[in-house]
Amino acid sequence: MKKSLVLLFFVVFTLSSAGQVVSQPLPGKRLTSACEVLALSSEQASRGIGISVTGVVTAAESDWDGRFFVQDASGGVFVENIGSTQPRPGDVVAVSGVSAPGGYAPIITAPSWEKVGTAALPEPKPVLIEQLMSGAEDSQRIEISGIVRNVQGGLNTTFQIELAAGGFSVDVFGPIPAGIDPQSLIGAKIKVKGTAATSYNAPLRHLVTVNVYVPLAGDFIVEQFPASNPFNKPVTPISNIGQYRSGLPLGYRVHVKGAVTCQRNGEDVFIQDATGGLEVTSSQIISLSPGDVIEAVGFPDVKSFFPFLADAVLRKTDEPRTSVLPTKVPTAELFKGLHHADFITLSGTLLDRLTEEIPASTGGSNILKTTLVLQNSNLLFTAEADTAKSDSLLQSIPIGSTVRICGVCFLQSDKNGKIQSFHILIPDSNDASIITKPSWLSAQHLLIILVIALVTIIFAASWIIMVSKRNLALRQLMREREQDQRELQKAHDTLEMRVEERTRQLEFQITARKEVEVRSKAILAERTRLAKELHDTLEQTLTGITLQLNTVAKLFKPEPDKACHHLGLVRSMVRISQVDLRRSIWDLRSRELEAFDLSSALLISSNRIADSAGIRVEINTKGDIRPLPEIVEENILRICQEAITNTVKHAGAHWVQIELEFYAEKVTLQIKDDGKGFTPDHCAGPNDGHFGLLGMSERTKRLGGNIAVTSAHGRGTIVHVELPIEQTITPKSADEQANHEEIAAD
Repeated sequence: MKKSLVLLFFVVFTLSSAGQVVSQPLPGKRLTSACEVLALSSEQASRGIGISVTGVVTAAESDWDGRFFVQDASGGVFVENIGSTQPRPGDVVAVSGVSAPGGYAPIITAPSWEKVGTAALPEPKPVLIEQLMSGAEDSQRIEISGIVRNVQGGLNTTFQIELAAGGFSVDVFGPIPAGIDPQSLIGAKIKVKGTAATSYNAPLRHLVTVNVYVPLAGDFIVEQFPASNPFNKPVTPISNIGQYRSGLPLGYRVHVKGAVTCQRNGEDVFIQDATGGLEVTSSQIISLSPGDVIEAVGFPDVKSFFPFLADAVLRKTDEPRTSVLPTKVPTAELFKGLHHADFITLSGTLLDRLTEEIPASTGGSNILKTTLVLQNSNLLFTAEADTAKSDSLLQSIPIGSTVRICGVCFLQSDKNGKIQSFHILIPDSNDASIITKPSWLSAQHLLIILVIALVTIIFAASWIIMVSKRNLALRQLMREREQDQRELQKAHDTLEMRVEERTRQLEFQITARKEVEVRSKAILAERTRLAKELHDTLEQTLTGITLQLNTVAKLFKPEPDKACHHLGLVRSMVRISQVDLRRSIWDLRSRELEAFDLSSALLISSNRIADSAGIRVEINTKGDIRPLPEIVEENILRICQEAITNTVKHAGAHWVQIELEFYAEKVTLQIKDDGKGFTPDHCAGPNDGHFGLLGMSERTKRLGGNIAVTSAHGRGTIVHVELPIEQTITPKSADEQANHEEIAAD
């Protein structure tokens, strides 16, 4: 299925690009490397720039209609060689063509190529699966590791392998080394070397997923096979799934056993033992009936805060079919998170019924999906059943009947894990039975009552018409009075208009006065903020310099060596004060902008600090982006500047990643680098002239937040700051804010 999806994206791109006229090569510079092609913007690539690239073919599947990937010393790029002969992986080819925007990244189109030799495939670049799924490694030869979750046969000797790591999964297409049973790889840790190919939504140019194509069996390396046949492991009680167990290996599988309560073939199956029920997802096509005892081996996972087994292998046992009796449960327990995937029974009044004909997942004739809307007390829930089109039992239940439903409970929660609703999966139409039929007051009887009421209304209307004729004379008198009333109303409206006009004039004058007052208070608040900023940075640093100089004066003659040490601290403090002063000046300039964008300010400020050290800065913003109170934005900016400065001075890093995330009542800032790291408990502090960590901590605590610094030698550093913003939702008056700033500055 996923293989077909990948081919579909290739077809969509082909159709979309075929409808465009490829521009003739532009005169001027000709691109000669893959990295130059990938560096083009979509607009630049659409101009048809001439390209000449020589490299090694890294991927060329037989069903790609001539297309292939080529990689030179600078990187890899996709060649849209439609309907022509196709080179093989390992061929060294000279490709000439023009640029095109492609469906996701720039490509080479309208190519002509010539084989000039053969060579070993380029050494792959080891990447994390998270980096791969970002789309940044599109067209590149890479190396990834992970746990095999599923293996399916493909074309010829090509297999489709689902590889999971770091909370992501990626499909790997390629041959498996000879002598290895594909199904024995499930649960194994493997390493593959191949070419990353991006699947995308062509009209939107959006990334959908990333696949890896492995051309050679030697690029498929099994690092660790599963310890043993998981079906030989002891059976785990269903209630223990998701509970804590020590010493579990990476990618472990669980062996469970239970009676089938419901099955959606090719999708999932629900089983139950003496401890509870469990959802088991599996693409395996196997015909099961309620009561069949089966064994399942799969990967424990969590979906919507409830455990389940994913990518399971199912095996029917020889044990006789058992009868699973539904459990009658109060609805209050369901909203406590109990009985998920259990076989239960509930009763309710049938309010509505929806039917939909859908194709069967295993082929064959279509099936009828019936959804019943029921009410239990003041609670609404739904029950679903997939039945044959000829099964009309559920359609024959009259609306308004009290029905008893037996089925698998499926709880649904919100993002915080709170149960919002539930629905019942009915295994068979016989699991729904009528307790009581609806009362005499049905829809048909109600229609008769409405007809009688309509006739009565007609007679009443006739009588009203007769009465209205007798009131004509009275109405004539009323018209004269209405004329007088209109004259009075006209005079009243004129008076109201004059009052409204005068009110608008007064409101305009009051508004103008308030604007002047607010502007004055804003200036006062900014002065107070600047005073506090100089107090927190420059004045503290100057105080430290004074203390160190006093110490130098005392030690200069008796202990010159110690005096020199303290002079070094004075130099460091002077540099710190220079940096703080520049930041204050930059902050004043940035605040002059009409719209202050915190994420842009963080990126600009960090680049100014990191550019001199050649450090690459990235920033990601998440959540509901919105303006924050100025004091929160200012302290976030200061903390980030201090963290970047520490990275430049001490970390020896190559990149820094900044993550800013907005929540409803808080905002978090995380600065992560790939530097050499340090031991937080033994780092230099104020006694050594280093005030960076202390300053960030004081700023965070002043706003009632939390700061955490995580680091180790050789593993980089992470600074995580969390600041509350709930108390700033109700704005203070300008006077109260100014007083608060003055107290903080003192």
